[in-house]
Order: sequence, then C-alpha cells, then structure tokens
Amino acid sequence: MDAVRGYVLAGGGSTRFGQDKALVEIDGAPMLLRMRALLGRVATEVPVIAPLQKYAALGITGVPDRWEGQGPLAGIITALLTTTEAGSAEWNLIIGCDMPFLTQEWLSYLLKRALASGAEVVAPKSVQGLEPLCACWRTSAALKLQRAFDGGTRKITEGMKQLPLEVVDESDWKRFDSAGRLFWNMNTAADYDEAKRILEAERP
Repeated sequence: MDAVRGYVLAGGGSTRFGQDKALVEIDGAPMLLRMRALLGRVATEVPVIAPLQKYAALGITGVPDRWEGQGPLAGIITALLTTTEAGSAEWNLIIGCDMPFLTQEWLSYLLKRALASGAEVVAPKSVQGLEPLCACWRTSAALKLQRAFDGGTRKITEGMKQLPLEVVDESDWKRFDSAGRLFWNMNTAADYDEAKRILEAERP
C-alpha cells in the first residue's frame, strides 16, 4: 500500500474570480497542471476532483464530486472515499488549485508530520486560522466527515471538529515561508495579477 495520495480540488465555481482559476496560467502553465505537478513530487498518484471531462483538454480525467456544488468539504469526502475504494493509501494530501506559493519542501514536511501522527487530519494554522485546503487527511476519516456532512455541516473547519486533529503552527511552517505567502490563494483577478507580479520579480 502506498503511504499517500495527492488530490487537487478543482470543482469550485470561481465566481469571484470571473473565470476558471484552474485554467489561468503562471509561468506558462495552467494552475491545475502546476498544482498537480507539485503534488506529484511528493505523492504517488494525484487525481483531480472535478467533473469527468471538464479538463480533458489538459489531458485530465476528473474524479466527479459526489455532491456537486456543495462546497470543498464535499470534495474532500469524495477524495477520501475514492482512496478507500481503491485501497491504495493511508493518507491523502489535499490542496486547492489556486495556491501559487506552495512549495515541495513544505509539502514534504507536512507529509512527514502526517506519517508520524496519530491524528486523522494534520493541518497548518496561519493568522487566518486553520488551512484545510492544504492539509493531510487520513483515509479512515471519510465516514466521520460524511456523517457530519449528511447532518448539514458544510464548513470544512466544522467537519474537522469530528476528527483527532494535529495542528502545524507558525513556528513549524514559517521556515518554509519567510514572506508569509505560503497559504495565499487567488480569490480574485487582482490576486492573480499580484501572484504573477511577485513570482516574476522573484525569478532568477
């Protein structure tokens, strides 16, 4: 059995962004392919939670969300159930498709923490609070999360209250992120422009 599967969540509506965030390009590559390649350096398989043929033009067959349009918690549960049925991994590193400053070094550290943990979710905590869209989820958490979801829970952090949680705090992740951008995500077109500007300026 492989230790970990990676998943990219790409099923959101991108309503505030104005276009599909997964398709916008940074450094000449669509964000979805960029995030998938990043995860592929630390995980054995990287399925994408998205409608089956939505990203066929990128060569990706999506894993359809079992509760389409019900938010990212539904996507996380879909990922965990998919891994359960495949019998392929104990842990799942699940990220959003709009986090341009994630690094391989940070994800490797997060996975190492998860593999040594007795918790069912290992998540970083920033000044904004828990960062559930860059977290490791134990496959066995699927049914507890689904029970909460079936009971009406839609907020990921509420669902996390059903699970033993290990928090990776700032003292642990800050060395991977001196500029404070690790968990920054692109919610608007202005965020996208800013991300491109920063990455361009930092390019050697």
